[in-house]
Amino acid sequence: MSWRRLRTLMRREVLATFRDPFTVTILVAVPLAALLVFGFVLSTEVKHLALGVLDAADTKASRRLVADLAAKGTFDPRPYASREQLEHALVSGDVGVAIVIPPDFDRRLYDPRAADRPPQVQVLYDGGEAVLAGNAEGFLRGLVATSVEALTSPHPVPAAPSHGGIAVVTRPVFNPRLDGKPFMVAGTFGFVLSFLTVLITAVSIVNEKLTGTFEQLQVTPATSVEILLGKILPFGGVFAFDVVLMVVVAGVVLHVWPAGSMLFFVVVSAFYVLVSLALGLIISATSETAAEAVQKTVLLSIPLVQLSGFAFPIRNMPLLVRWLTEIFPATHYIRVSRGIYLRGEGPLALLPELLMLVLFGAVLMAYALRSIEARR
Repeated sequence: MSWRRLRTLMRREVLATFRDPFTVTILVAVPLAALLVFGFVLSTEVKHLALGVLDAADTKASRRLVADLAAKGTFDPRPYASREQLEHALVSGDVGVAIVIPPDFDRRLYDPRAADRPPQVQVLYDGGEAVLAGNAEGFLRGLVATSVEALTSPHPVPAAPSHGGIAVVTRPVFNPRLDGKPFMVAGTFGFVLSFLTVLITAVSIVNEKLTGTFEQLQVTPATSVEILLGKILPFGGVFAFDVVLMVVVAGVVLHVWPAGSMLFFVVVSAFYVLVSLALGLIISATSETAAEAVQKTVLLSIPLVQLSGFAFPIRNMPLLVRWLTEIFPATHYIRVSRGIYLRGEGPLALLPELLMLVLFGAVLMAYALRSIEARR
């Protein structure tokens, strides 16, 4: 392999890319737009959610509990006089979640003889919006636990499960505020790098085939390896820059920084970019027009990303689908991304996922190289 020829090919690719303002705009604007959309618009964070309150105790302690629920800005309490009114508000959508405080709340809270029966509250919510309902329940558990602890600090009461299966004492791991933005931000990297990289690569190379420039490269002394690297490395550099830019924007605008090593995250993401670019080369090799390349990219990438755990937990999918997701590179990258962003994990903890990414990279690179050689 000639490094001189490789540098020439890379320089040619960079100049060709930056001569097209539309492509440059897409390369920079789409990742940032996707980050902001998924971080703000599709965030699973609970904020100012209407909370129906049935306070059957109506005591100083119960009113303090309701005030604590409103203090964080997570819930906006709305009082109701009866259970029927409360349930009607839930059904009609006036409130998203409700809490029922029983009449004996104070007695169980402060009576030492009721230590084996701690205060209980019931939480009701609409399970139709599963993610929102789950986060609302988690927020309520944490806030109720904090408030009860403050109320009973002079009179400690053992914690126990409350009515309706709601535990008074909970401690979320890794994300104590149940903030949905880190989850969405970490997944957005997988979405952008799995879809946009494949699309841009496939369309650009198909266009070169249509104009004849790709065939001209194949009759030069450049080897198939040099052509492959000359194609993917410039795009890889652009998307690696996009990753750094997205990390900075997520940190500055959304206040979401990786809990783990930022350098480790960028390195893994840069390697995953090469994996996706190889997939784009494979799609371009089997496409005759740009429209066909776009269609194949959409048909392949969108289901791949949706089934990779980007927005929907894999553990909730059918068993056969869970097995299927393991053959998607995006599945393993998103696990690595969230492991670094949410849990601060390092290379050793993420080693199985990293090995899978290396395996996918080797297979796709070999197949892309074979596709180029087949056209020579």
